[in-house]
Amino acid sequence: MIKTIRVMLLPNNKQKTKLFQYADTARFAYNWALDKEQENYKNGGKFISDGDLRKEFTQLKKTEEYGWLNHVSNNVTKQAIKDACDAYKRFFKGLAKFPKFKSRKHITPSFYQDNVKIQFTDTHVKVEGFAEQKKKKKQKLNWIKLAEHSRIPTSCKYINPRIKNDGLNWYITVGIEYGDCTTLPSNEGIGIDLGIKDLAICSDEHKYQNVNKTQRAKKLEKRKRRLQRSISRKYEKNKKGESYCKTCNIIKSEKELLKLNHRLTDISQNYLHQTTSEIIKREPSFMCMEDLNVSGMMKNKHLSKAVQQQCFGEFRRQIEYKAKWNNIPIIIADRFFPSSKLCSCCGAVKKDLKLSDRIYRCECGNVIDRDYQAAINLKRYGKMILEQQSVV
Repeated sequence: MIKTIRVMLLPNNKQKTKLFQYADTARFAYNWALDKEQENYKNGGKFISDGDLRKEFTQLKKTEEYGWLNHVSNNVTKQAIKDACDAYKRFFKGLAKFPKFKSRKHITPSFYQDNVKIQFTDTHVKVEGFAEQKKKKKQKLNWIKLAEHSRIPTSCKYINPRIKNDGLNWYITVGIEYGDCTTLPSNEGIGIDLGIKDLAICSDEHKYQNVNKTQRAKKLEKRKRRLQRSISRKYEKNKKGESYCKTCNIIKSEKELLKLNHRLTDISQNYLHQTTSEIIKREPSFMCMEDLNVSGMMKNKHLSKAVQQQCFGEFRRQIEYKAKWNNIPIIIADRFFPSSKLCSCCGAVKKDLKLSDRIYRCECGNVIDRDYQAAINLKRYGKMILEQQSVV
């Protein structure tokens, strides 16, 4: 099993310049390879292999016009050309859309590092080719500080190391192979009901609140709204004819807005990881969730923002891959299974149940929170499906 670890980098100014230079060179090589493939296809030629393109690119680097390519590690451009060829192949196999050229403004700056030459210590990562001289003092430029210490193992084989920029910070992602988990969890199964009032309600009476309703998140949202209005006013004030003039103050405010957006995203992502990891650590024998129609829920203008903030798809993705690591089967209930409308005592279905009815009241005398009842029904559904599979 391969696990991907992502750690933030803390580069100095010289290293930041090099990182952007490497990312721009990778983008140039990708676009160059894609242009060659398209031109060859229009002229009636067959697919050009990445090996032939790399040989041609090596000759291009020897020219005076493209001499600047020699200041970047050879492995960066090699992998960019290979990525372009793979994207082109996937389109003709019907696995992906036609690859687009990478724009400097609208693309995530990223590049590949050789998995053999990259080195990790507890506190630093060595990037290939930053320092052109072999002196010890100059070689310090190759070592970038890691924000988290001892997170990446130092003595193992690394798979597909990539360095990316999210608009604010640089990150390194690297795959590491671990042994498969052989233990089978034997605790009672769990039904998980996702909602807007609370993020998740489990059948074992664990409830996880909506992190977007906390005081910290609300304050950040309020600051974000005010800053957005302020930037909008500045644009209107500096409008010249039909075009808008971007001043230094606008750029400064936009950077502050970017930091706020990242902070809100980090709060949400961190809470999702904490929640899913806590559920997995209880080692249930199975987990059952609903197949939610998120795209349909987003069409409701009153709930669309709340649904978007909850990140139901990301919650399901994390639960699925973490459950796979721990040998926990995941059962996805049918979209039309009446988990909230079904009485957990008598089995009657209350068809006129509204979204505003937070307490379920049945004619049999059952009075229960609708979300907790949905979690109980999902647990029973999952148990029934597992029993049917064992019989078959």
